Amino acid sequence: MKPSLRLRLHHLAHLGRLCAAAALAASAAGMATAAGAAPITDPASCRLVKMADPGWTDIAATNALTGIVLEALGYEQRVMPLSVPITYAGMKKAQVDVFLGNWMPAQSRLVTQLLNKGVIEQLHANLPAAKFTLAVPNYVAKNGVRTFSDLAHHADKFDRKIYGIETGAPANQTVRKMLADKAYGLDGWSIVESSEQGMLSQVARKQRSNEWIVFLAWEPNQMNNTFQLTYLDGDKDYFGPNFGSGSVHTVTRRGYRAACPNLGRLFSQIEFNTALEHAIIADIVHKRPQARPSALRQLQAHPELINAWLTGVTTLDGRDGAAALRARLAQP
Repeated sequence: MKPSLRLRLHHLAHLGRLCAAAALAASAAGMATAAGAAPITDPASCRLVKMADPGWTDIAATNALTGIVLEALGYEQRVMPLSVPITYAGMKKAQVDVFLGNWMPAQSRLVTQLLNKGVIEQLHANLPAAKFTLAVPNYVAKNGVRTFSDLAHHADKFDRKIYGIETGAPANQTVRKMLADKAYGLDGWSIVESSEQGMLSQVARKQRSNEWIVFLAWEPNQMNNTFQLTYLDGDKDYFGPNFGSGSVHTVTRRGYRAACPNLGRLFSQIEFNTALEHAIIADIVHKRPQARPSALRQLQAHPELINAWLTGVTTLDGRDGAAALRARLAQP
């Protein structure tokens, strides 16, 4: 056989072996895809998950739900009582890992620059259908106050005051900006800062004597069940149109999803709804000081959440996350 022919045959045989190997690899990849991607696990340094609570009942509810899931997966949750600005400052210093209370667009003035600089990372909307704007009691709305522009026409009845939440809250800053701009004719008005519970105590006091009050309101929150209230319409520049329609997002500190990919997947999939949160909030207000027992009952009553939240998520030691949560929910 001529050397040149022998060489060509050798090359053809080698090419055949390469094609067979490629086909085998493709087949293996196909089987791996069909069986599901390899599980993602976190290093032990991710075990402690540091979260924040500004003192809002809705975030107490969502933190409680998340805490049960985290502990079932072998993690430890630490919730710190922090105002919203301090929460974001803590994220910048890696002292806070995750925050479930990024209300948008209400917090846009505070977080847009942080997002653009990569100080925090926004994972997804954990509550796609939320509401945050100004509201009045129904008896005030029946007397002609249904929009932002109606407020100025009744300034004296409101004592030119808007009641807000804790000092430094982004929503308060939005009100301050609106008043500084003298928008909607609100000249000479001021904001009364307190806390969620302090503000709602004022609403209850005013309502008992049918006095007029305008205040920050949002849903989900127990105020929607406690008071007969009307959300104001007609704003597009401050809280947004459609009665302050918005969404609540999960945000993390810089690089958290990359450092803790299993948790990153979990927090990118956990999503709540107003009915779920309202059920827990009602228990907090009327029955128990702690949210955890009610959150556990709600998770037991809604097993469909397990697959939605835990697809592809493992325990810290690499076991099936959904199975671990089901085992936890089977306990009293």
